[in-house]
Amino acid sequence: MQKQSVIVAKFGGSSLADAEQFRKVKTIIEENPARRFVVPSAPGRRGEGDEKVTDLLYRCYAEACAGREFMGLLGQIQERYREISSSLGLGLSLEHEFAVIGQAFQARAGEQYAASRGEYLNGLLLAAYLGYPFVDAAEVIRFDPKGRFQDERTNFFLQDRLRGMARAVIPGFYGADDAGNIHTFSRGGSDVTGALVARAVQAGLYENWTDVPGFLLADPGIVDRPRKIDAMTYAELRELSYRGATVLHEEAVYPVRREGISIHIRNTNHPEERGTVIRSRLSPEEETAITGIAGRKHFTAISIAKNRLNAQTGFARKLLEAFEENELAFEHMPSGIDTICVILPCAEYERKKDAIMDSLQRLLQPDKIKVDDDMALVTVVGRGMRSVSGIAARFFTALGDARVNIKMIDMGSNEINCTIGVSNRDFETAIRALYDALVE
Repeated sequence: MQKQSVIVAKFGGSSLADAEQFRKVKTIIEENPARRFVVPSAPGRRGEGDEKVTDLLYRCYAEACAGREFMGLLGQIQERYREISSSLGLGLSLEHEFAVIGQAFQARAGEQYAASRGEYLNGLLLAAYLGYPFVDAAEVIRFDPKGRFQDERTNFFLQDRLRGMARAVIPGFYGADDAGNIHTFSRGGSDVTGALVARAVQAGLYENWTDVPGFLLADPGIVDRPRKIDAMTYAELRELSYRGATVLHEEAVYPVRREGISIHIRNTNHPEERGTVIRSRLSPEEETAITGIAGRKHFTAISIAKNRLNAQTGFARKLLEAFEENELAFEHMPSGIDTICVILPCAEYERKKDAIMDSLQRLLQPDKIKVDDDMALVTVVGRGMRSVSGIAARFFTALGDARVNIKMIDMGSNEINCTIGVSNRDFETAIRALYDALVE
């Protein structure tokens, strides 16, 4: 397959929430014949008070595992798909599929199996509606028995299966190991599936269709009507997604980045809008100092103090060893002359707090360890911020004027991000202050 001849289009849950959304998706696909491979999510919310199908499946499986009656809830999920199929005039029966799902729930097939059925069933519907062949992701997206994604094997299976196919629907979010056990990516993982398909077919473009106009400079739930980002680099996308921006799954960057495939975020409800383009490099007219502001709450900071720490050879190695032996990853590690601080999610710290403290005491023999479990991280992403005069002054003046106390500062070595730690209660205030100072 030649680049520029193929577009892979992934549609999120809101884009496929009901029959009317399915019609919009079909119009979008038929508008451009290059949109040959389609990756659907499970149906999302149809409005206020509604539930995503994936959440319903999680709840239904929990009831089954608890030994309670669950077939009524499974019937509600089946009715959701029946309404879509009937409204589209498909006449497609999913009776057998739901019978299999019911039996699997009774047999405790696993939470990941349960969660994956939303995409699987929606893929069947969309394939029937478009007249495209259906390719079960369990046959082409590979995991090992421990649930670890197998990148190269997946690429081999996808290329082998899709080679010579003019078009196909491949449901997102899940795959399987060689024994057929279902494994899933983390929530939002259909984005990753779309990127893997784009790499396998050497697509010229990977379109990600959602219910927003593109990437915004800040969370619209915090900042009132933030500006849209017209273009950004893969590196900036990775930073913003990892720091809390939710438009695109952070792991979706890697498969397309290595192949130089651009990503285009589009709005299913307003396909005429430009959206956001992500590529390796930007033109001079697309360059901006600030790309976006994002963040997350609920981090724990472990501060380790020891006299003449900076003169002790191997101290950092022992610190990393303590986290490695407890299988803990961390977010940041700012340091001073006699102190070093490790920041990790609160949930991870709580899971292993006794073990990690024992390891730190044994390996480092510190003078003091202090734990602060009230930290949120806010990151400003931009291009070469250290070379833009006045950015730092506006940054810290804005936070000072907003009476936000800064607990930690970490300037990224790649010059495209600066992260600060603040109290959880100051999280939203910090984002609004930085947006007003750096963007508006």
